[in-house]
Amino acid sequence: MFGEHHHLTQEFPELKDKIHELKTHNPAFAELFDKYNAIDNEIYRIEEQIETPSDEYTENLKKQRLQLKDQLFQMLNQA
Repeated sequence: MFGEHHHLTQEFPELKDKIHELKTHNPAFAELFDKYNAIDNEIYRIEEQIETPSDEYTENLKKQRLQLKDQLFQMLNQA
């Protein structure tokens, strides 16, 4: 099963410049951005069957990624 990365700039291409600006000037955004990418990379490794944790663990990761994405999107809209 082939996974797919969900990079924030691919999820919100119209906000690419704003993402870069907040990443470099807003420590809270940068921290959430890094967490989002770490979880996305872990999910990718699971989907590529590089790692094989339980389905429950994988679903929890996907929920965390979605929550982070929502938080990041909210921060982008407020900037």
